[in-house]
Amino acid sequence: MSHVGVPRGTVRKRRSLALLATGVLTIPALAGCTSSDRVTTVAIVVPQDVAPAGRDLVADGGTVNWAIDAMPTTFNAFQADADATTTRITGALLPTLFPLDTKGTPHMNSDYLESAKVIEREPKQVVLYRLNQQAVWSDGREIGAPDFVAQWRALSGKDSAFWTARNAGYDRIERIERGKTDLEVRVTFAKPYGDWRSLFSPLYPKQVTSSPTAFNDRARTTLAATSGPFRLRSVNKSAGAVTLTRNPHWWGSPAKLDSLVFRAVKPQDRVQALVGGKVDIADIDAAAAHRIVAAARDKGENGQPLTHGPGSEIGPAAALRSWALAHGSDEKAAAAARASREKTRKAAEVYATEQDGLRAYVVRKSLEPAYTQLALNGESGPLADERVRRAVARALNRQELVDTVLGPLGLPAAPLGSHLALAGQPGYQDNSAALGEQDTKKAQALLAEAGWTPGGATKKKSDGTKAGSKGEKVKGGEHGKAETADKATKADKSDDNKPGDDNKPRVDEDTSPGHVLAPAPAAAVQSAALLRQADAFTSAVAVADTSTAESSRGKVTGQNRGPGGAAGAYAPMGTAAPAAPAKAADSVRDTLGKDGKPLTLRFVLPSGPGSESLRTVGEKISAMLDSIGIRTEIIKVADAGYFKDHVASGAYDLALYSWPATAYPATDDRPIFAKPVPATDGSLLVEQNYTRVGTDHIDQLFDQALSELDEGAAQDLMKQADARIWAAAASIPLYQRPQLVATDRKLVNVGAFGFGVPHYQDIGFKKQQAAGSPANRKK
Repeated sequence: MSHVGVPRGTVRKRRSLALLATGVLTIPALAGCTSSDRVTTVAIVVPQDVAPAGRDLVADGGTVNWAIDAMPTTFNAFQADADATTTRITGALLPTLFPLDTKGTPHMNSDYLESAKVIEREPKQVVLYRLNQQAVWSDGREIGAPDFVAQWRALSGKDSAFWTARNAGYDRIERIERGKTDLEVRVTFAKPYGDWRSLFSPLYPKQVTSSPTAFNDRARTTLAATSGPFRLRSVNKSAGAVTLTRNPHWWGSPAKLDSLVFRAVKPQDRVQALVGGKVDIADIDAAAAHRIVAAARDKGENGQPLTHGPGSEIGPAAALRSWALAHGSDEKAAAAARASREKTRKAAEVYATEQDGLRAYVVRKSLEPAYTQLALNGESGPLADERVRRAVARALNRQELVDTVLGPLGLPAAPLGSHLALAGQPGYQDNSAALGEQDTKKAQALLAEAGWTPGGATKKKSDGTKAGSKGEKVKGGEHGKAETADKATKADKSDDNKPGDDNKPRVDEDTSPGHVLAPAPAAAVQSAALLRQADAFTSAVAVADTSTAESSRGKVTGQNRGPGGAAGAYAPMGTAAPAAPAKAADSVRDTLGKDGKPLTLRFVLPSGPGSESLRTVGEKISAMLDSIGIRTEIIKVADAGYFKDHVASGAYDLALYSWPATAYPATDDRPIFAKPVPATDGSLLVEQNYTRVGTDHIDQLFDQALSELDEGAAQDLMKQADARIWAAAASIPLYQRPQLVATDRKLVNVGAFGFGVPHYQDIGFKKQQAAGSPANRKK
């Protein structure tokens, strides 16, 4: 469960990298759920699991303790070190003008807005916000234009005194002014901005954003004013607690709870915190989820021992042998056996006591709005050749990897088909066909075309040129098209870029240590065909979408995401996790090479106790690559330095990490896939594109979508960009991350939210339903 925090769609700042490190591979398949029962041919939408209940069924009063990984480093969501904890807490304190629904779509928040829409497109885009006349800050002042103006000036990027993580969107605003009344805010854009709904969420009071001192320093530890169902009461760093209380000035539905306390509890300490009653809500890993489900299922009543936990793996024969040793004539052996039996007995007693405490909780599960990818570093080395990247991608059995992670949890398992949207979002479309499905023969052919052949590791480079060698570089189009191929594929003129400059960073081809090698003529034809396939694929889908638009209008289909949990029980603890596929016996003999060097890739993985799933997935990927002759050198590094010292710095060939989903891909995803550019010192400016592979055409599609005010047209542009990203074969989406949350059984309207955001005012303890039932706990 150790991972970098994931924004939940409300924070408009540089997106946080999320490293999947949940131990979801240690639990066998759920009872009653087999691989044949799961539909894996299409993307599957998993609803949120929050125990929904009407407000009339929720008791008034009580305190809920919510586990967070650590105390927030800042309450300013627009600073670089803001994280998921910042987002979680500020969500209960500050206005979010367009929160996401369960399908990951932004909707206007009527608690703060009466309306918000584009009222002019020419000569410039103008958005008019009409504020709820009851909306006020906790100090009694009305929310109004001064708050919008102060936030724009702080985040526009024009004043370097404000330390901001990102200014996307705010840098396109020309001016903000009062409308016809104090309740109207008129925003005029210098350049069209399709993602305008992403702005001013959260909205801070002008006391926070009007001066660099308040913005940079004071907002890190407190908030001068708030405007939500709760208000900030105290921040106790020594106790590791942030306490919120019901806001008496809140004009909306009043909060059911008296107070909400966010407590810092490390992921590895969550079970003990739950058992001790210190927290009521906690994100957990699969091992903890198993224990909670097992506690409810197997109570060990009537003196019967638990069927799981310490000692449960000891069979009758082993127990008899242990008893015999403990009572045997060999005093030394007997003493050791008695000590071992006593240790096991005490551990079993502690475990049973903990299980008693865990029966007060239930596991809520869904899919997290984030996806895990295999990243291929294309800056230099073998992966600078796109043919090798495509070979790696075509060697992967993504369904097997998905089944490994999500299958044991009883969650629907289907490979993700998009980099820019998740299943259920309106913009989702499976564009993986632009690259192609698993095909071992085609993967091997691509490697052979790139010059990687059996026995090549023992052959020294000859005077002549080889396929894919530097001596063969010729001018080509996007993705390194060769000049000869270009003549054969003149119909493919989707890019107006410099020849040979679209699949690699903007660096001088002759001097860069990490440029992309130009493919041989045959591979260039294949590359051109692949790009035409990407274009044809998006065009065909667009035609199909047009033909079915009328029949599907107004309908909610299975693709419309309604984020919560699938039923099922965890299998007994101790069942072995699925083993990685065995490597072929002749894998060493068949390992490929070129110019006397073997084809070996550095596969960097985190080594921490919460990263078991990444390592297991990595080992499976390694075995799949070995089957086509690619060696992988697995390098396990400390979790703390995994991203900074390896992924961000480019010290890897293959890596696994996750990105959060977004409702605004044109804004949020562009830095992730932007083509790197050279800095003045010769290094590369990669923004957040840690694969270091990009194209001019992808950048152009993002730029067009960003300025497109028609949502449908913007989504079409993003689908085209996604197909191109697939074709570049530097980022291979694998699966959506599982989301497991433990909650008190009596709590409602809280749990695994999926795409949705919490309605903090509705969270509470369910009312007592009948005489004699357990009383609601009020803490």
